[in-house]
Amino acid sequence: MALYNYTGRNISGGQIKGKLEAVSSTAAAEQLFRQNITPTSINEAKQESEASLASVDVKELFGFDSVSLDEMIIFCRQMYALMRSGVPILRAINGMAESSNSASLQKALLDIGKQLEGGYTLSSALNQHTNIFSSLFISLIHVGENTGQLDQSFFKLTTYLEREQATKKRIKTALRYPTMVIIALSAALVILNIWVIPTFASMFSKLGADLPWATKFIIASSNFFINYWPYMLFGVIAVIVALRQSLKTKHGRYVWDRRKIKIPIIGSIIERSILARFSHSFGIVLTAGVPMTSGLNLVADAVDNSFMKEKIVAMRVAIESGESLLRAAIASTLFTPLVLQMIAVGEETGRVDDLLKEVGDYYEREVDYDLSTLTARIEPLLLIVVAAMVLVLALGIFTPMWDMASAMQGK
Repeated sequence: MALYNYTGRNISGGQIKGKLEAVSSTAAAEQLFRQNITPTSINEAKQESEASLASVDVKELFGFDSVSLDEMIIFCRQMYALMRSGVPILRAINGMAESSNSASLQKALLDIGKQLEGGYTLSSALNQHTNIFSSLFISLIHVGENTGQLDQSFFKLTTYLEREQATKKRIKTALRYPTMVIIALSAALVILNIWVIPTFASMFSKLGADLPWATKFIIASSNFFINYWPYMLFGVIAVIVALRQSLKTKHGRYVWDRRKIKIPIIGSIIERSILARFSHSFGIVLTAGVPMTSGLNLVADAVDNSFMKEKIVAMRVAIESGESLLRAAIASTLFTPLVLQMIAVGEETGRVDDLLKEVGDYYEREVDYDLSTLTARIEPLLLIVVAAMVLVLALGIFTPMWDMASAMQGK
């Protein structure tokens, strides 16, 4: 689908500008009409060239120039309190801009305040900063504006973002021990290659002993590390930069998103956490009154996985062609039979939003269980790696020493 810039008028006559994805300009216009926006101009956005992708600053390249999840939660929570207290929206945004600790968020809020002064709605102003505010975020704010429940929109966003934060913290906690072990192993390899092995290599060369294959291997690896470490370091940095640039392309992102859910041990955890996010966010937009097809479009962007996004968009297309949510979910092959049964019950009872929240909770419980057993499943692999290192070192260093000691005793 192509990206289109649009300008239009909402029900109250206010001017709205933004971007959306659609198959054609006609489809984009239909999508705007469904959102009660009358388009005045729709133009296809220019895609970034490869040259522009290469010309990024250092902060953006290494991911330092972004608003953290903690800052977004604080922003939503404080906006909820201000809206609930009846503070005017312009005053609330300007106050948040003054108190924000994030330079990126502060800059965006100042610009949003200027647009509000110019007559734009909050959702239209937020839509000019899609690098900070997601399409799901903007859509819920738009719904809150139209229903007069802007405070509830910020409350729902706070709940959603706090759930995202809790999931990420659980994943980080589960990966902390394996990460520390891998760092320790890497440090041990560097120390052995630079200081320990060269000492033994010098001793063995003076004695002129016939060295076994394990000793030759560790000496060769040590020499390679000492002689070529600048090239190895440069290679690692080049690979990291190349991967980051690849992930900014549509194809590279799609390939990575498809493969990471197939990674042994942790792939299923990633997939279930994405499905939990999908279920909770879809339930939130349906509760807010967003139509199902429009909600699927928003949720497809919220899952932050292009492979899963393709599956969700296919669900939306199936629903638009007349299929039920259950049939579309079955065709997507994303959900387990138990979840499909819950969706079927939700459709029959007219409580799809509530059942989707139950589905999200179900996936979160599965993710919690997998995370609680993750360390136990990774430990055997780490032990095998450590044992292999110790075995090679023992064979490479102590075997020739034993051979020399035996030869000396024989004399």
